[in-house]
Amino acid sequence: MTQGFERTGDGRFTVTLDEVERGLITSLATQVLDLVTPPHSASSDDPLAAIVGSMDEPVAAPDDVALARLFPDAYRDDPESAQDFRRFTEHDLRLEKCARARSVQESVVTSDEGDTTFIFDEESALIWLGFLNDVRLILGTRLGITEDWQEGLESMSVSDPRIGLFHLYDWLTYIQETLIQSLSGD
Repeated sequence: MTQGFERTGDGRFTVTLDEVERGLITSLATQVLDLVTPPHSASSDDPLAAIVGSMDEPVAAPDDVALARLFPDAYRDDPESAQDFRRFTEHDLRLEKCARARSVQESVVTSDEGDTTFIFDEESALIWLGFLNDVRLILGTRLGITEDWQEGLESMSVSDPRIGLFHLYDWLTYIQETLIQSLSGD
């Protein structure tokens, strides 16, 4: 298992991932892309709409709880303002999350087997931080993670089909914490 992110003496960041961990990161990035790619980006007859989304159509809050967590209403007490805000911002936010997922996915591509150390500058480390946050929000929402989730994990039966996902969430939390500590210089 990885030791997490570390800051190097020259201000860069390293993380060593084994083949399984790289596969997990790649798979998670693909799943994020599948979930957040803007609807108009994939197949639009209007090239402008493919780039900026449709500005004249109302954009409703997502029905999917994970998407609703990633793209919450800006105005909870004013549905009309929330819809207007969403219409002008959600497309770009989706593109930003897609770009982060692609960047992380590309950053762990290697032909090497076994452990591989990756080196990042601060900008790339921040991209990783945003990606890890997105993945943890998605997974945490789907699993119903609460503040006392670790106590639930400790008492969870090994036959519970969700146990692997809880361990994945735990690993992602660890990776994110080491990255935050490295970024803050701790």
